[in-house]
Amino acid sequence: MKGTTLMQDVRQVCELIGAQRRAGSRLVVGIAGPPASGKSTLAEAVVSHINAADGRTGGSAALLPMDGYHLDNGLLAARGLLDRKGAPETFDSRGFCNAVLGLQAMDSDIFLPSFDRTRDIAIANSICIEPDVDVVVVEGNYLLLQSDPWAGLTEAFAITVFLSPGLEILKGRLQSRWIEHGLDPQAALDRVTGNDLPNAELVIANSGPADVVLDQS
Repeated sequence: MKGTTLMQDVRQVCELIGAQRRAGSRLVVGIAGPPASGKSTLAEAVVSHINAADGRTGGSAALLPMDGYHLDNGLLAARGLLDRKGAPETFDSRGFCNAVLGLQAMDSDIFLPSFDRTRDIAIANSICIEPDVDVVVVEGNYLLLQSDPWAGLTEAFAITVFLSPGLEILKGRLQSRWIEHGLDPQAALDRVTGNDLPNAELVIANSGPADVVLDQS
């Protein structure tokens, strides 16, 4: 689908979820794409839409961002990877994949980490998925990557979505993001070309097929 809006995409994904929801089971949805593709915004909007429509106290849908599995900056620095933060090797990939594969269990609370962008750190056990949550939306760059351990995630997802606006659009969004974080335009561009765009190219070239491909360009 080309040139869609956020609300069109939310409606399409929610319709797919509605068609597959079953009482007594949990539906896990994967929303993937390169950095700055809009996957976080879409995932948050889908969860909000489901919870508003259901009107249930506590919510029937939950969000699990991959960013909570960033390795700590101190560990990245010790490994010479701090400048590559966001690349696949800078995540606890196996921990994340094991957590996603374990989401089908509905017998107890599941506690998972989130990421504080202001402090640039992961916060342990800050997400709670309660047993009566029947939709979990997982979002992240590498959900469809066709290499281990990421490739094992395909069995966890009932629905997969991939956002791909194109590299030039991503480049502009990423540079603007780093400027908003306080970098001057040249430093922001250097950060984008040195790390973010290589990660984006990796995602685009090496992700497996998705049920839905969206383009909010």
